[in-house]
Amino acid sequence: MTMNHALRYGSRTLALTATALGVIATAVPAAAEEQPTAEQIMADCASGEGKCTFNSPELGKAYLGEPRQVSELLFNCTDSPASQSMSWADTVGSSHSVGGSVTVGGGIEGIITASVTATYNYTWQSSHTETSSFTVSVKPGEVGWISRAQVMRQISGTWQTHYDDPKWGHYYWFVPDTVTGPAPNGTDGKHSAVVVKSRKMTADEKKLCDGGSTENKVFTRSR
Repeated sequence: MTMNHALRYGSRTLALTATALGVIATAVPAAAEEQPTAEQIMADCASGEGKCTFNSPELGKAYLGEPRQVSELLFNCTDSPASQSMSWADTVGSSHSVGGSVTVGGGIEGIITASVTATYNYTWQSSHTETSSFTVSVKPGEVGWISRAQVMRQISGTWQTHYDDPKWGHYYWFVPDTVTGPAPNGTDGKHSAVVVKSRKMTADEKKLCDGGSTENKVFTRSR
């Protein structure tokens, strides 16, 4: 079933139920070209044009996200092993399956937070930042860097929006969604990991050591 089909199905089901209960007026079915996309519905949730809730949230098990480079690269152009303290910073945000990233301080963030807190008493965070320093050791002719993997968690639920006047032919629309974001360290026994990685220099990188100011030195370059 496509997303638009899911939207149409959900809206018609609720419209019929609400009509039977006498809650809302019967809406005229929208033409096919008038069907909204999931992104349009989410935009209305974010702006407040649609009064939105994130219903029946389900917390998935925490897992360790993919490691990524969080520091500069450390090049060793000398003939001896070298060690150097390097600072690192890492900010991990949230995304959802129907609309890209979740903006910190935006309308979507607040709705998710309220729903998850009310259901699970779980403090959901749309973004997490950590900074620190680590000693990086690099062998001669190699490149080293710091990598970090963040504990992540998914939350599945359904967006419901209500309009004061019918939009695209209905008062209510539904959008299933999965939100992926950082989780506190230790959630479900999972812990974020910070590791030092290294590899041999490429041919182009070795040229940096063949002359000039970097010859026989240890130096860093931005990512």
